[in-house]
Amino acid sequence: MRITDVLNTSSVAVHQHLPTKNDALHFMVDMLRERGGIADVDKVEALILERENIMSTGVGKGFAFPHAKTDAVVQPVGALITLDEPVEYQALDNKPVNIIFMLLGQESAVGTHLRLLSRVSRLMNSDDFRERLLNAASPAEALAIIGEEEMQKLDM
Repeated sequence: MRITDVLNTSSVAVHQHLPTKNDALHFMVDMLRERGGIADVDKVEALILERENIMSTGVGKGFAFPHAKTDAVVQPVGALITLDEPVEYQALDNKPVNIIFMLLGQESAVGTHLRLLSRVSRLMNSDDFRERLLNAASPAEALAIIGEEEMQKLDM
């Protein structure tokens, strides 16, 4: 499964202005509600917020990667936002975050979930890739950047 299989233009938002980490997470869950694929939105939101309270998913370099496996989704789904003003996220490098990728997988599909986690992590490790995402003018452009990079770097 590719990253572009779990995203679509209704689950990608660029150049957002969200003042806090929780605002960003709520916004992303709302995007996923609109996208479809979630059986229990309240459960998903509670799970994401609970995980953040235990340990931040801010991995560094301006990137956060909230993720969970749950029976509250009917298929793997993802959401991506870029922020014009970074938010405090308690990231591992103590720097604010301006790219957030949320991934929700099914508990019964651990292998697929782990492969998607790995694919996203490998792409987001590139400074150039993150910069291109931040400069994307639309959700469609962000998806095109991801698809292109995924084919070039991960599908060799």
